[in-house]
Parts: sequence; structure tokens; C-alpha cells
Amino acid sequence: MSERPVHAPLTQFPVVDDRLVVGGRLPRELAALAGGTPFYAYDRSAIAARLAALRGALPPDVHLHYAVKANPMPAVVGAMRPLVDGFDVASLGELRVALAAGMPPGEISFAGPGKTERELEGAIAAGITINLESAGELERAAHAAERLGRVPHVAVRVNPDFELKSSGMKMTGGAKPFGIDAEQVPAVLARIGALGCDFRGFHIFSGSQNLRPDSLVEAQNLTFELALRLAEAAPGPVRLLNIGGGFGIPYFPGEQPLDLAPVAGNLAAQLPGVRERLGPVEVVIELGRYLVGEAGAYFCKVIDRKESRGRTFLVTDGGLHHHLAASGNFGQVLRKNYPVVAAERVRGGPREEVTVVGPLCTPLDLLADRMELGHCEPGDLVCVLQSGAYGYTASPHRFLGHPPPGEILV
Repeated sequence: MSERPVHAPLTQFPVVDDRLVVGGRLPRELAALAGGTPFYAYDRSAIAARLAALRGALPPDVHLHYAVKANPMPAVVGAMRPLVDGFDVASLGELRVALAAGMPPGEISFAGPGKTERELEGAIAAGITINLESAGELERAAHAAERLGRVPHVAVRVNPDFELKSSGMKMTGGAKPFGIDAEQVPAVLARIGALGCDFRGFHIFSGSQNLRPDSLVEAQNLTFELALRLAEAAPGPVRLLNIGGGFGIPYFPGEQPLDLAPVAGNLAAQLPGVRERLGPVEVVIELGRYLVGEAGAYFCKVIDRKESRGRTFLVTDGGLHHHLAASGNFGQVLRKNYPVVAAERVRGGPREEVTVVGPLCTPLDLLADRMELGHCEPGDLVCVLQSGAYGYTASPHRFLGHPPPGEILV
């Protein structure tokens, strides 16, 4: 078997008798609860453990918000409600889920570059904070509020002139559809004051999926500097400063978990000075995949095992239509394998190099390419780890008419 980079050890799920255990249940039990394969399973205890560890590392006065778009399953959002300080949503549908979970409207914010009139009216009626993405959106929000007889709560999403280095997805720096360019923000702030909107503060989100603490520290320091500079033009006190998140999780061979200590230490050093200049501002870190990504697993069943010119293929009942990210077709330039295991032969037994594919009529339907797994036969279960974020909802379930996967929180 050829030498290949290996995945970081993943310990969020226990292994009992060489079988993966999620939420205290073995693979066959999970499949029975889900009504059969394929399905996603999310472990509530793993989510709670991640939040507890994060709270223990970060300064106690930092507020933690959950970015609902990472996993908007209502049961997951409901479980997250008592563990975080607020929710951040990106659509009216997510807003309804957030409100149904019981999060107070004052602790919900709404970001996204294309909010419709209906979404703006819904956000204003609910009393949540709208993160303004453009000068035009400010005008539309003000008109919507006038129609409803309400005062809109607004924050300015800023597109700074820096980016988060080494991030998986850069959200700022240069020309971007997200946020208002920093040099345009003072004029927008003046307009907020003229329109009589309730100004809450700033949202400055630089990028996502970063595993380098030095990059996160640099971005946070630049974010604080920018916020302090822009606050001088604000029409009122800055009560909310959302500095984004960007905390990554290890997906691919060679990646290691993020070391939180330098990030937390830098925040502890910076916050007193920020509050000295801004007053009692609520500093928010907004996280999605970091909170739920490692707490989810995707299970599918081997339907066929075949040999083709020296390679072994496991054909499963799941694939890119259920897990687009694991197939490599959701943002990867060069495809790399997610961590994949034989769910009931995680570490022991005979090992072999296999390629795991789905049932779709396309070569893109690939879950694992030439990976070492425990030996599998038809009927065995394969599991894709790191699947709690941007899995179910980011996938084209209707592709080729196959049924959607199940979802359970255990």
C-alpha cells in the first residue's frame, strides 16, 4: 500500500469493539433510529463538550454566537440554544428556526448580501439585528421599517482592506459582495443617524476554516483597530462588535486541530483596551463548523463491491447528492479525502485500499479515493466523519431522483 499523508487522530467519538459510537449508540442502532441508510447522525454530547472546552479557553466576557447556516436542523439549533449567547442567521427560514428554538430576538443577527424585502420586513418585525451589507440595503430596511411602524436595529457589516491569511474561504479584502467597504462606512454611518435607525455596532468577518492561530490573531488585531477607527464616525455607542470566527477543524490528511491558546491569550490582552475606548461593548465570536462539524457523521451502506483493473471499489447507497463537501465538489480545488472509516471495523481486522463511490452516474460521485479502510462487504456501513457542518443542507438531494438522507440528533 502506497505511503500517503494521514488524517489527524479524531477522538470525538468512542470506538467500542472496533465499532464507532455516536451519541452512545452503535452504527446499526443509529441506522434503525434513522429509518435506514444513508443518514446523518449528530452527537449532542460532542457539541456540548466543544462548547465547554471553548468557554474554558476564551475570556469569560466574550459572547459566543452560533452561525445557524452551518447546521440548521431544528433539533440541533434547539440543543444549541442553552449553550450559546446568540444566533446568527442568513435567511428568513433560518430566522424562523432560531426564534422557534427560543433565542431572544435581541440576541439574533441576520447577515447576507441579498436580503429580500420580505426578509427585511421579517427581521424588523421580529426585532433582530440586521447586518447591513450595502448602502442600498440600509435604504430598503429603513423603508420597510417605516411601512411597519418600527425602528430597525442595524449593524454595519464591514468589508475591511485586509483578509484572513490561510483561511479556507476568504470573505473580505479587495472587491467582495459581502459587507460595505471600510472607506464607505463613515458615510453609511451618517445616513444611519439621519434615518433614525437603532445603531448597534459592527460585524467584521474576515474568513473561515483557519487552522493557524497566528493568522487568527493577526486578523483579530486588525479587526479591533478598524472597529475603533470606524467607531469615531458612529451615530451612537458601539454596543455590539462581532469579530467573526474563522476557527477551523481538521478535514484532510496532514491537518492538525487548531491551538486555541494563542488566540485566547491575545483576546484576553486586547479586550481591556477595546472596552476602555468603546465602553461596555458586547464582543461576539461567531462560529459554525467549529461547534458542530466534528460532532456529525454521515453513514451509508455498501451495495456492491467490485474490482476494476487492479482497484477495489465499494459502491454505496450514499454519495455527492447527500454529502457534496466530502465528494470534493464544494469548494475544493484539488480533491482531498475527508476522514472515512468502516463503521464496524474502525481500526482492527484486515485492511485494504479502496475507493468508495456512490450510486450516481457521474465520476464526481466519490466519497473516498484510494483510502485504507477495514475490509467491507455488501451490507457493511461506511462512515464519513467531520460531517456535522455544511453536509446535509449544502448537498443536491434531488440529483438523479434519489431520496434524501435521514438526519438524527442523538
